[in-house]
Amino acid sequence: MYAISLGDDGAELRPLEPWQAGEFLAHMDRGREFVGQWNELPDVVTDLESSRAYLRAYAEKAAADSGRIYGIYLDGGLVGGFLLRRMDVGQGTAEAGCWLEPSAVGRGLVTRAARAVIDWAVEERGIHRVEWWCSSGNEPSIAVARRLGMTRDGVLRESYLYRGKRYDEEIWSVLAPAWRAARRTAFGSR
Repeated sequence: MYAISLGDDGAELRPLEPWQAGEFLAHMDRGREFVGQWNELPDVVTDLESSRAYLRAYAEKAAADSGRIYGIYLDGGLVGGFLLRRMDVGQGTAEAGCWLEPSAVGRGLVTRAARAVIDWAVEERGIHRVEWWCSSGNEPSIAVARRLGMTRDGVLRESYLYRGKRYDEEIWSVLAPAWRAARRTAFGSR
């Protein structure tokens, strides 16, 4: 297994695999209420079997080149995740998502993880458009989309039914030429 450094603070991005189901479940248990404010993952990963099934589904997506899931690690412990919920290499599109435990908030971990994964998707897999879907009320997620240089494409009014309530969803995106231009500006010519 490999790890990608996310900076000088010891943060890393690592693939999550089915054999890590116990660690993933423990992580979800630590952040269940916090993550569950905006994300249905805590309702899906409720025990070891569902944890393994969730990670197995992403292993199958990775094998089919249609999605990926990564853990965000800090000081060796799993504190969050970043994923490509769907990826269509033929169409050049992907949808990104993320979550963090409360203990990891405010350190820029999601933004750093997103930059690493989006850069890989654009440069290595030829993805042209990366989308970011989030509830209109999820200000931290919207802030990440802005930091990534994404543009708000629109709002789907009351499109997301979650725990008995309807939420507006915002769709943000970045296109490969804008992503590359921003990377050149931030880090010099590639």
